[in-house]
Parts: sequence; C-alpha cells; structure tokens
Amino acid sequence: MKKITLALFTLLALSACKDEVGTQAWCDNMADTPKSEWNAQSAVDYAKHCVLQDAVGSEAWCNDLEETPKGDWSANDAASYTKHCVF
Repeated sequence: MKKITLALFTLLALSACKDEVGTQAWCDNMADTPKSEWNAQSAVDYAKHCVLQDAVGSEAWCNDLEETPKGDWSANDAASYTKHCVF
C-alpha cells in the first residue's frame, strides 16, 4: 500500500512540473524541442497557441484580454488571466 501511495504521489508531483499548454513557457520549450519529438497534438497546439495567437500569459495576450469585456471571458480565460497576468 505504501508503494502505491508513493508512486501516485511521485506521479502527481512530476505532472505538476509540466508547463500548461499554450503558455509562453510551453511555447518556448516547444520551440527548443526538436520537431522530430513532437506528436500531432503538440504540433496543432503549438500552431494554435504560439503561431496563430499570442501565447497564454504573454504581455500581448494579457493586454488583448484586458480590452475584451469581462462578460465575454470564459472561465478558462479568467483563470489563466489571474494565474499569468495578475500574479
């Protein structure tokens, strides 16, 4: 039982270290990763968040969201804004 608990705790701790998809840190990390190591979903996410739009948490993304009426924000927008632009 202790081994299972330790394994789950370790898995949880390691998964918390990954950058959130679409953030500036994630985009920078993906840009440094060889394209041969990308999977299809990573390529789609990179194109969507880093090429076609500003990365979540970037200064331009925060400014664009500030100009958007708060009623048009999604719950994810509000959470990401608080996490990346306020703190």
